[in-house]
Amino acid sequence: MHTYLFVDGLDVVARSDSRMAGLDPGQLLRPGGPLYPADMPREVDVAAEEQPEPGPDRLTVRIRLRGETVIWSDLMYPGPDGGAVEEVRFRLRQYLGEVERAYAAAGRRQLG
Repeated sequence: MHTYLFVDGLDVVARSDSRMAGLDPGQLLRPGGPLYPADMPREVDVAAEEQPEPGPDRLTVRIRLRGETVIWSDLMYPGPDGGAVEEVRFRLRQYLGEVERAYAAAGRRQLG
């Protein structure tokens, strides 16, 4: 099972590198996991080269919290207008709600 990361309706992983697949939702989305923001910026692997086993290449995002805003930076994918998207910002409450919703949905799929 892979995590799909969408920003403004665009699949960040597929648009960044089509060889990659999002890492397991249990790894990325778990409470307190890598996608949860912290005051100290950190690099988070969000995808790996898709093969029978994940390869050595990784897609990494820099995640940090500034006030009530979650910032993903060090991105590089084409946006809807074709221009490069290098940074995205999310409202903290909405962001955490989406991460928690996705984690719950992934758990239901694994049990179902």
